[in-house]
Amino acid sequence: MRDLRALPKAHLHIHLEATMRPATMAEFSGRPARSSFEYTGFTEFVTAYYGLTTLLDSPARLARLIEEAVEDAAADGVVAIELATTPSWYTPVFGSLDAAIEALCGFAADAAAKHGVWTGVIVAIDRTAGPDAALELASAAARHAGRGVVGLGLHAEERGFPARDFQKAFVTARDAGLLAVPHAGELVGPESVREAVTLLGADRVQHGVRSVEDPALVAELAATGTVLDVCPTSNLLLGVVPSLAAHPLPALLAAGVRCSINADDPTLFGVGVRHEYEVARHDLGLDDTLLAACARTSVQASAAPATVKETALAAIDLWPPSPA
Repeated sequence: MRDLRALPKAHLHIHLEATMRPATMAEFSGRPARSSFEYTGFTEFVTAYYGLTTLLDSPARLARLIEEAVEDAAADGVVAIELATTPSWYTPVFGSLDAAIEALCGFAADAAAKHGVWTGVIVAIDRTAGPDAALELASAAARHAGRGVVGLGLHAEERGFPARDFQKAFVTARDAGLLAVPHAGELVGPESVREAVTLLGADRVQHGVRSVEDPALVAELAATGTVLDVCPTSNLLLGVVPSLAAHPLPALLAAGVRCSINADDPTLFGVGVRHEYEVARHDLGLDDTLLAACARTSVQASAAPATVKETALAAIDLWPPSPA
């Protein structure tokens, strides 16, 4: 089997706050790092996630978080990473929303230069904050398009907060040339994915795995080339799938749907992106040809510059076997 660290890949579905290393979390909180990655439901998970944001109360801590996230990505063979966060959480730290975005993008640029991993920022809307807050975030993201911000996301509780409520925000982002990368098809079924594509103009759907429940939608995704940014361990631990053996990634790939493999929230699920490729290999049964195809899709679907993509795609084609 080939070394998955040597497989160039882009990490496209990764939430900044949940990249925190266990040792860093223990240092920032003054408590031992979490040892359990089981949740009674999505609400308990979200509570744990918001707890991470409270630890990031200074520019120095945010800079360190981003630097360590990019360093860890490099160790996993990542050539491009898009870190998603809700910058309005850090307005109290930096004084304004624009200042928060500028600082986050600056930290990302510094880490990218240090570790040789292209790094972009996705401004992510918290669905529960409502459409007005979403439009404010989208407008701020648009002002920083081309200056570190590469996309607009939509995350948090999917149930009761449909994509149609956020259409204006995504029009604003797309008009600025940003990628549309909303979450959908995780806690809600295929209708959520269809809305994300048709109403928000999704370039990539984060998760999207419940598309498999609607064969017509699967065929449409395959025909349009819409990418699903899939996170197998996340889906298992949050009850989206009953087991890894039942995960729909192999079926989606077999149907011609383009998918990337991602870690979602390493701090809260205990896995990084290289490990998720291992899961795809050993638990989902993907062979090296399919793993390379997922890596190729991740690079192609990223916002990375053409030079980064060309170099990575050439290296994927030459992905060497492990020594005998």
